[in-house]
Amino acid sequence: MPAVPPQGSPAPGDQPESPFMAWLRAPRAKAQPGVWAFDHRPRAPEEPGRVPGRQLISGAVIAFLCGWLFWSLLWHGYLGPYWKWPLRAMAPGSWQDGTEEWMIASYVYYALAACVLAVGFGRVGRWPELWRRFVTPLWERFWRRMPPSVSPPRPERLAARPLVRRAALAFAGVWAVWLLCWNGAVGSVWIWPLVAFTPDSWDPLSRLYAGYSYYVLFTLLLLSIACRVGCWRELWRRYGPADQRVRRHDAGHQARGTARTAQGDPAEWPEMRAAGAHDAAERLAAEARSGAMNDVDHSRIQRAWESVRAQPGRLASFTEAVLRHGAAACAHPSGARDLPVRAALHDLVTRQVRLGTAADDDRNPYAHRGAGCALDPGLLGTSLLAVGPPGSGKTDRLVRPVLESLCLQALAGRTAVVAVGASGAGLAPDEAFDIVVKIGRPDSAYDLDLYGGTDDPDEAAAVLAEGLVGDLTATLPGEGGRRAATALAQILGPYRAAHGRFPSVPELRELLDGSAAAVGALRDALSAAGQDAQVRELDARERQARRAGDAGPLLADRLALLDRPAFARFFDTTRPGRTFSLRTLEHPLRVRIDLPERGHAEASRMLARLVLAQFTECTVGRADRSLFACLVLDDATHAVTPEAVRGLGRLRSANAGAVLTLRTLDDVPETLRSALLGSVGCRMAFSGVTTWDGARFAEVWGKEWVEARDITDRQVIAHEPLTRATHILRRLVTGRAVTAQSVTVRQVERERWSASELAHAVPAGHAVLSVTSVRGASAPPVLVDLTK
Repeated sequence: MPAVPPQGSPAPGDQPESPFMAWLRAPRAKAQPGVWAFDHRPRAPEEPGRVPGRQLISGAVIAFLCGWLFWSLLWHGYLGPYWKWPLRAMAPGSWQDGTEEWMIASYVYYALAACVLAVGFGRVGRWPELWRRFVTPLWERFWRRMPPSVSPPRPERLAARPLVRRAALAFAGVWAVWLLCWNGAVGSVWIWPLVAFTPDSWDPLSRLYAGYSYYVLFTLLLLSIACRVGCWRELWRRYGPADQRVRRHDAGHQARGTARTAQGDPAEWPEMRAAGAHDAAERLAAEARSGAMNDVDHSRIQRAWESVRAQPGRLASFTEAVLRHGAAACAHPSGARDLPVRAALHDLVTRQVRLGTAADDDRNPYAHRGAGCALDPGLLGTSLLAVGPPGSGKTDRLVRPVLESLCLQALAGRTAVVAVGASGAGLAPDEAFDIVVKIGRPDSAYDLDLYGGTDDPDEAAAVLAEGLVGDLTATLPGEGGRRAATALAQILGPYRAAHGRFPSVPELRELLDGSAAAVGALRDALSAAGQDAQVRELDARERQARRAGDAGPLLADRLALLDRPAFARFFDTTRPGRTFSLRTLEHPLRVRIDLPERGHAEASRMLARLVLAQFTECTVGRADRSLFACLVLDDATHAVTPEAVRGLGRLRSANAGAVLTLRTLDDVPETLRSALLGSVGCRMAFSGVTTWDGARFAEVWGKEWVEARDITDRQVIAHEPLTRATHILRRLVTGRAVTAQSVTVRQVERERWSASELAHAVPAGHAVLSVTSVRGASAPPVLVDLTK
């Protein structure tokens, strides 16, 4: 679908339909998960006895040579005159040898005999299959490279008048070319093959017969070109005697003077008409025909109509908005109706984004070969993990297309997206987002809420502890994560009770360090407010701070990474107006968070863990889960923790998902690698992964039953003297003993993709992708060419 819909209002039937109308009316097949449904054409069923290409070509050549030999034997009389008996039996007695009638009849008979031989030997040599497998693809590839003005890719989308005019012009053109060639206006170039390949020994009558045969073949070639250019097949399908239904429909279409109103035409909004909103449907249909509507408008209005169906009381306000604003009705809060730039192919009807094409490889399932591969919220709801070395295409060919699709769906009111990446990663331009948080940059207009927008001190402490020391919970004594969360809660609760807000980073660091002045000021404020329970909580914190192994110093050390001059303007709890909180994911927001990867690598990883923890907590706790929420975390190095793995498993039921990328699974603790691969439903291994990473993917993708063929060579021992002599002579010539092959076919269980294949057999620009939908449907791993 183009980013900017074409303008103008073509009259129905006079011009081809606009790209938007063609996109909207295009068929979308119900395919397996991960298959690009837009204009998808399933492959023909696999032929179990498919002849290999080399064997097919050799068989066709041998059949041709045998047919040529047989014809030569007939022609020169080596097989007797018996094959001419039907001609002599049917010819009148007045037709004697040498007369003109006899010559014409005999050559017609010879042509029929040659055709019978060609049909017979062609069936033996499988010439039709050879034509379908090798010649037809070349012919189709030749026409696909032609511009649309010469060869329309979809003739069925042409309107009536352009189709008839095109067919007539093609016929007139081929007629003119034939006349010019026949009258010699273009010289003798067109008959060069006839002159070059006709032997000089042929008599004039044979030359005449060959010439007229060549003229017939040349005429058929011109007609085939005119048939393709003029779309004669579509003309016959539409107006031929086999389909009078289409002709009557077009006549009624012209009589009404409006677009077709068939019940299945999505451009006419049949659901609105069925519900009684005829005025709104007519206004939207007119906007679509005039080119004022794009795919984002259609998806957004369709989303609004779904809410009207859920709450019929909104019908009046919806109709009023559509009649007033047309395609711009129910706009996104930002007012944007499209992204400034599109780089990938999107289909907002199925909510898919195309990543590439399944390679025509034997390791891919037959039904997937050559089909487009795509992702949609139904698949991303199970979360996706992509692993590949730097430069393998994780950001350019996965993260950016997926993020672009989610931003488009956010404009349509269907999705909320949060993208997290290093500053300067170029995930998408700033204009594509509603909120851009540039942590550490003085020009950032927004700040990040360190506590996730919650008012509960215990919840805020748990999320903050996960972000600060989530990667160290396995090394801390006892239940390290629980101790860290308790230490933070013992400070956050009293501070909020005293000041009505959570502490900023410097204030929280002082309290965790056990500063006497800070703790005393907080105790005085609590006593003045009469918060005795919170005073006891603060006292408990002081007692725990004196124990060995207290988490307070570790938390303070981690907070020191955020208490830097570069972050002085950030994580400020006194100015909530510029602070972004992930609690707002109930709205269709487009958010990008830039992490300070350069110079603050550890702080960047800590913030990535914090955002991931906040996202899982906030999405699961949403009251309204109608919007699909997705977190796109480019480079999740050291962000995967035991709590994060558990949180990923809970996103599926909350209509949310996450996209995580890793350079290698070694960036994840060894105890979490299998659990991480098991917690996500979509897995993607890019080219260049190590065999260690490949072994993990091979284990999670499992095995399948395949047919194995074992070929065994055994020496043939001759017992007869003549046979033994023949074997001795063959051994002297070839240097090898005479052997015979025995083939054993059996069913064996084999890995779908082995670790070695993933590490060494995936070409550059490719990846192996397996998907699972939220409903449980899954597809096996498929080798995807990300460049197509």
